[in-house]
Amino acid sequence: MDHQATPLFTALKKHAAGNPVQFHIPGHKKGMGTDQEFREFLGDNALSIDLINIAPLDDLHQPSGVIEEAQKLAADAFGADFTYFSVQGTSGAIMTMILSVCSPGDKIIIPRNVHKSVMSAVIFAGAKPVFVSPAQDENLGIDHGITTSSVRRALQRHPDAKAVLVINPTYFGVCAHLQEIVDLAHSFHVPVLVDEAHGVHIHFHEDLPMSAMEAGADMAATSVHKLGGSMTQSSVLNLNVKNGYVNPQRVQTIISMLTTTSTSYLLLASLDAARRSLALHGREMMERALELAHYTRSEINKITGLYCFGREILGSEATYDHDPTKITIHVRHLGITGYETENWLREHYNIEVELSDMYNILCFITPGDTRETVDTLLTALRELSKLYYKENNANELIVKIPEIPQLSLIPRDAFYADTEVVPFKESAGRIIAEFIYVYPPGIPILLPGEVISQDNIDYIVDHVEVGLPVKGPEDRYINQVKVIVEADPIF
Repeated sequence: MDHQATPLFTALKKHAAGNPVQFHIPGHKKGMGTDQEFREFLGDNALSIDLINIAPLDDLHQPSGVIEEAQKLAADAFGADFTYFSVQGTSGAIMTMILSVCSPGDKIIIPRNVHKSVMSAVIFAGAKPVFVSPAQDENLGIDHGITTSSVRRALQRHPDAKAVLVINPTYFGVCAHLQEIVDLAHSFHVPVLVDEAHGVHIHFHEDLPMSAMEAGADMAATSVHKLGGSMTQSSVLNLNVKNGYVNPQRVQTIISMLTTTSTSYLLLASLDAARRSLALHGREMMERALELAHYTRSEINKITGLYCFGREILGSEATYDHDPTKITIHVRHLGITGYETENWLREHYNIEVELSDMYNILCFITPGDTRETVDTLLTALRELSKLYYKENNANELIVKIPEIPQLSLIPRDAFYADTEVVPFKESAGRIIAEFIYVYPPGIPILLPGEVISQDNIDYIVDHVEVGLPVKGPEDRYINQVKVIVEADPIF
């Protein structure tokens, strides 16, 4: 296929160049009706292609023209049979995957460290989650992936499951043996759905982990905006229909149900252009990013008190492969939290990181980086080490990993149940009716239907007290929490 072409982006530019008289939304009409300062900052070119689904520009909900052409090019680039553009981010694509295969009461095998969008879809579908515990790294304080052995046990106990969901790679760049998991699930005639939010780039370089489509997975939700060069909130949903587990027409119906009818053509055009760049230059783009990532990791590991893991952690079922462009910097030996590190870097060096947690910060190296940007980070980290590192540091943080709660109710039943509000610190033993998670990465600590333990309470309070972004409950300060009303037992 001709990957030089950008059918949608080209059509938008041609349409704007014709300077049509517009009597349709958006009401700013090429910027004429928008705030002047905003217009000057954003530019007339961007505002001129902020359009809607008029006939010459096709319709994302039932594409038959330039959007269909753009999606076919994307499918070819990603090695998929079908590709659907998402302007609802990868969250919308993840929800589409699950709602396409799960009906009320259906089982789905999922890791416990999933993004909250997975659990949102489980609630919408009324599905029964069968949780598989991820491998926990007690040295770094992070979760890795799920193992083939744990998936096999889950499938043997629940052969009627409608799907297995896998995260590949994790937020921190670690991969389980995806091909092995796919082959195993297919031997049980169960489709595999992949949360590939952090893996758009892996398809384009042989030194990166195997992508979902390469591994034969049936669907993969992929964030092009995270590492592929498109605009924030633009993603793709890739389908492999050769195994017969996925109905593309059903997927189109579901993604349309979840998508605004006022689709952003700026986002769609950025997907079209990003696909061109990846298809034509993806390998050389990733080669540069990998070179910078290897240099950055090597230099960080020369800094006293810091550790950035790489391929040395591989070798277990849960750590089969690694994406080096994810730079996880472990800071607990400095005696400070990742959150404090994030704030220090912002205040002293104007550096913004992808995330911080109790023990780490995470930085992404992308084709948008240069030696100058990574040297700025390294200079800052060297100063941080000199400031905070003390030999035999008695204040070194002790890694705490929360226990995985017991699921007592289907999440949908808990979410819609009769509830009451109780003090969070006194809620041990109660069944929670809302989410509590740290974002980023958006992995829930507690899900609707799980039993709150004192360990969970202590873990969450620790995070709140150091300032980490704990979110989810209606009470944003997490003084109160919604729990299931428990009726008196009948004797």
